[in-house]
Amino acid sequence: MATSYAQHFSTKATPQTEAIPGTKQVENSAGGFSWVVDDWARLDRFLLLGCEGGSYYATERKLTIENAQGVVRCLAADGKRAVARIVEISEAGRAPKNDPAVFCLALAASQGNTETKATALAAVPRVCRIGTHLFQFAESVQAFRGWGRGLRRAVGQWYASKTPQEAAYQLTKYQQRNGWSHRDLLRLSHPKVDEPLSTALRWAVGKADLMSPDLRAESPLITILAFEAAKKATDKKEVVKLIRDYGLVREHISTQFLTEPEVWDALLEKMPLTAMIRNLATMTRIGLIAPMSAAVGKVVGELANVERLRKSRVHPIALLIALKTYQAGRGDKSDKTWVPVQQIVDALDGSFYQAFGNVESTGKRWMLGLDVSGSMASGAVGGIQGLSPRVASAAMALVTAATEPQHVIMGFSNQLVPLNISPRQRLDDAIKVVSSLPFGGTDCALPMVYALANKIPVDVFVTYTDSETWAGPIHAAQALVQYRQKMGLAAKAICVGLVANQYSVLDENDAGSLNIGGFDSAAPQVMAEFVR
Repeated sequence: MATSYAQHFSTKATPQTEAIPGTKQVENSAGGFSWVVDDWARLDRFLLLGCEGGSYYATERKLTIENAQGVVRCLAADGKRAVARIVEISEAGRAPKNDPAVFCLALAASQGNTETKATALAAVPRVCRIGTHLFQFAESVQAFRGWGRGLRRAVGQWYASKTPQEAAYQLTKYQQRNGWSHRDLLRLSHPKVDEPLSTALRWAVGKADLMSPDLRAESPLITILAFEAAKKATDKKEVVKLIRDYGLVREHISTQFLTEPEVWDALLEKMPLTAMIRNLATMTRIGLIAPMSAAVGKVVGELANVERLRKSRVHPIALLIALKTYQAGRGDKSDKTWVPVQQIVDALDGSFYQAFGNVESTGKRWMLGLDVSGSMASGAVGGIQGLSPRVASAAMALVTAATEPQHVIMGFSNQLVPLNISPRQRLDDAIKVVSSLPFGGTDCALPMVYALANKIPVDVFVTYTDSETWAGPIHAAQALVQYRQKMGLAAKAICVGLVANQYSVLDENDAGSLNIGGFDSAAPQVMAEFVR
């Protein structure tokens, strides 16, 4: 009998434990072979996903070092482009946390050439929009460089660019973090400013006594004056009056008063949306949020305000985590409990979808493949504890499913099963379905193989994965080509990366394939435009 050498060497069907002949695939962390995304795509992934907690295959330290090295290469290739990308993603609120952007900006201000450093330092007020961000920047940049004239000037400009009212708010609300305070930064930067901003900064370093019995609302430093009065208050009625008259926020109020419903009622009147979402459990536990209460109507109305969501830069992950936590009725790190109010749960569920923006249906046929393998249960997307890539993939898939009427959702590891989840379910219920699935190795080709075997017409395959694929007899890119040829459809493919690693299951030379960073708030719109 003739020997069939083609069974050992084929460009059409290659086991995932081997590289496709003639390609630039590399071995991934799971022992399979994948493509490598370029440094710019990895910069996006890092900015969007971070690498807190590491992944199944890499420690947090290893992933951080690899991503930082990629950022340095981007800075060397085109520093101004890298800084522009950092600013773009940060300002638009596309990432769940601003921490990676602050870290990357500190790298740019330290590792780039002279022009890049100047560009990065000029961008500090745009990326470090609040005092907490500025403290994070100081902590990061000190790990890379000394406090030269340019850095001191940039930090000083952060303070000098504020109006007296803005400075008073920042100085009182965000007083210190990670061992840094405004006093530390002001002593390093010595900004040159005029009155009354100068008085506010002198107060921050302890050289101005602004306590006054006469609280005048027209004073540009009224927030500092009211903050000082609140520190000395001994009666909750006095605290409530200060909140309502001068716009004090939770961080301005002494802990002893933060168990009083009347105090929280006053805070809720003008509470920033992000703070409101973060404090839903507390307000429920103390009794302010209760069935049929005015507070419930206020919260539900705010969560349904699409324009308010947009202007507040509330990221979908913040709403997802709020939903998961609030619905659970207890916190992950404390023994405090509360009884969830169903209207709040439903409002959080609806606002999650709204936070991605108004994405119109493409009218195409979508197959959404969720990688539920073992590696997807490790790590924390966006640095959010409890939000594994597996949970994040289900949430992202439901956003597309809610927009696209023609869709099917599949779960796969080393086998593929239809998932009985729907955007008509509440988000937390759908996540429970995915979280309870058994899992094994990873075969990212299964959605294409299944669709071809069952003659399912698909216009776009979307795979939500960490790209650590290894278990199948054919690569996803090869299965995609076979599907197109045998079905006569120009199907497109999108790989949604949910870990900030360098791998992708799709061939970047295929114009019908797209790599995108997971849980980018702009992702559903970008995906729809690509499919169109």
